[in-house]
Amino acid sequence: MGARVAFLPRNCSHYLGKEYGKADARWLHSDPTIVSLELLTVVLDGILALVLDYAIVKDKHYSVSGDSGGLTAPASPSPVPPVLTPIPPPLRARVRYPAMVDVGKWPLFTLLGAQEVSRIRLACVFGTSANEAIYITQDDEVLVFGLNCSNCLGTGDSQSTMVPKKLDFLQGKKVVSLSYGSGPHVLLATEGGELFAWGHNGYSQLGNGTTNQGVSPILVSTNLQNKKITQVACGSHHSLALTHDGEVFAWGYNNCGQVGSGATANQPTPRRVTNCLQGKVVIGIACGQTSSMAVLDNGEVFGWGYNGNGQLGVGNNGNQLTPCRLAALQGLCVLEIASGYAHSLALTDEGLLYAWGANTYGQLGTGNKSNQLSPVHIMAEKESRIVEIAACHSTHTSACKTQSGQVYMWGQCRGQSIVLPHLTHFSCTDDVFACFATPSVMWRLLSMEHDDFLTVAQSLRKEFDSPETADLKFSVDGKYIHVHKAVLKIRCEHFRSMFQSHWTEDMKEVIEIDQFSYPVYRSFLEFLYTDNVDLPPEDAIGLLDLATSYCENRLKRLCQHIIKRGITVENAFSLLSAAVRYDAEDLEEFCFKFCVNHLTEVTQTAAFWQIDGNMLKEFICRASRCGAFKN
Repeated sequence: MGARVAFLPRNCSHYLGKEYGKADARWLHSDPTIVSLELLTVVLDGILALVLDYAIVKDKHYSVSGDSGGLTAPASPSPVPPVLTPIPPPLRARVRYPAMVDVGKWPLFTLLGAQEVSRIRLACVFGTSANEAIYITQDDEVLVFGLNCSNCLGTGDSQSTMVPKKLDFLQGKKVVSLSYGSGPHVLLATEGGELFAWGHNGYSQLGNGTTNQGVSPILVSTNLQNKKITQVACGSHHSLALTHDGEVFAWGYNNCGQVGSGATANQPTPRRVTNCLQGKVVIGIACGQTSSMAVLDNGEVFGWGYNGNGQLGVGNNGNQLTPCRLAALQGLCVLEIASGYAHSLALTDEGLLYAWGANTYGQLGTGNKSNQLSPVHIMAEKESRIVEIAACHSTHTSACKTQSGQVYMWGQCRGQSIVLPHLTHFSCTDDVFACFATPSVMWRLLSMEHDDFLTVAQSLRKEFDSPETADLKFSVDGKYIHVHKAVLKIRCEHFRSMFQSHWTEDMKEVIEIDQFSYPVYRSFLEFLYTDNVDLPPEDAIGLLDLATSYCENRLKRLCQHIIKRGITVENAFSLLSAAVRYDAEDLEEFCFKFCVNHLTEVTQTAAFWQIDGNMLKEFICRASRCGAFKN
């Protein structure tokens, strides 16, 4: 790292404020790279039939099963068990299919038949023994089943059930966030910004002003009128809610100050957390058992509540009754936080991972079992940047995923204390909690993907660049790419016009391409078959140029996302130049902010001093207007 200049704090809080940072940081938490192929299924079934016919005419043997892409096909025509699909960041900063989580890894779901599971859109396993489950169907029905401790199923009675019961009160509500406590109690936020709660309420963690058990979902509205809730988080017996405007509300058990009110009296209804958060925009929240954390749009992190193990990361083990900034992370821009039972994890915009708090089971990954009162950089020796972190307030387990798709776990893993991050064979962090956490709860709400929906897509994917069935070739840099006109016409307006408007290309068997390189053009054509983009960030710039030329807005967004995920100090200014050149405003804003955040290092790269003089002047002027050069 270069010497830090005096006029620019690296987190650049004066710039990454309410107007800009919130949207981009939230954007990074989302994953628009996963594009559904369902809308193509009906049409592509017909195309597949044509492809098979063509193969038969050419007297070739063809198997419709093709490459399963790592999914196990059934030996009989019985229904294919669906799988739970988390929505992870793209691997190696590239767009790929979502990693699959076998639903059978959570025993509760073996109680459901294949037909019922095929209806599921979202699901969560929770409870002190992972004995309760909630799921939302494709029709937005909310169903629950399991042990029903403390009425946490919300069915109106205290009876356990092995048969799913519908929560009619939530019928039609589109769920966007869900969390659970240790009682357990459950919080659920809808797309419309409504907040519902039910279950254990001994400390008013349901926010309805009483301590009566919530046997059915209730609408939590006190002090939340005209507030749109976007995220919820539960500690053992306290609750947090984040609004669309970046405000945090807290209520429930407050013996250690986890509600952030400045006192230790329980809070019976939602109360806005202010003090050091006043006037600031929060973009993410998390809860330990009796602690609370919040990350701001400028990358700062605050914590409050119980701190006996150092889980607040403030350098001591004294409880904090109001939000306290983590001074040890000064100069870093934090994107995500995750809280375990009594430890915390943070992920920065450079893909760095920090951990602090309790370490009895090695859950900090430091190589020992000593608690840490301040954040410690872990996995520094790993070459691939971290893109996802995972922890849950009911476990002492930690996990992360790297840009190259590797999943690590550490902490309490099936009774063992793993003190250093252990490389697994899993494809997603959810597998870690299903197989090794105690209890084996889900650390986040999962989305369902059914592998039987991918049959047509897998078959088409196999036929990309197949000379046996293709009826058209592109010649790029002296290399052929074999494709099918029908697929191109359906997937791309450019080709639809080319093959239906009497262009000369419509009569050709080979079309020459000289505007783009072979890797870029091949990646574009493969995207039309698979919805996948497999290019590193630097090459994605060329694909962004193609997407702009062909008016492929979705591909353009995917390219921008790849570039955002792969931005580094070394390539940041080159990516900014490309964003300006291709009129990608969202990407330009993101790259500009990254350059300002890391101005000292960026200005020492070769890319910075090789740029056009006019652009350099424009960057300096713009950075100055944002206050980057203030003392």
